[in-house]
Amino acid sequence: MLRLWIVLFALIAELSPAKSPGDLSLTVVAEGFRNDRGKAVVMLYDRPGTIPDKGLKRYAKRLTVPIRHGRAIARFRHLAPGRYAVSLFHDENGNGIIDKGLMLPREGVGLSKFKSVNLFHPPSFEAASFELKSSRKIPIRLIYF
Repeated sequence: MLRLWIVLFALIAELSPAKSPGDLSLTVVAEGFRNDRGKAVVMLYDRPGTIPDKGLKRYAKRLTVPIRHGRAIARFRHLAPGRYAVSLFHDENGNGIIDKGLMLPREGVGLSKFKSVNLFHPPSFEAASFELKSSRKIPIRLIYF
């Protein structure tokens, strides 16, 4: 009898529709670029402890998109529901890194849920993250120092 139940549960599990790993999308609309030179580099984070990301290596996904009329749009596809945070920067010279002067970025930066950034107390994943339960669009405003 136990064997029959095990076979029955296995059969039901096999026939049940599998949850796809990620059918959601996140559209990031970044505004406030001071010019259309270069590209916008947009990074998606999905784990605590990944922000701040000084080396730009702890992201889950990264997109480089054009800037048109002071605005850039990036769409991350095939995401699973969960907590995410977004950071981006204006890569004006196309070198793939955030150029800095005396500790301050020379290129614009942005972060989900932030309108300003304090360099002495950088934001964390927890402070910048949001819940993604369905496909959505988020705005990010560029910050220049």
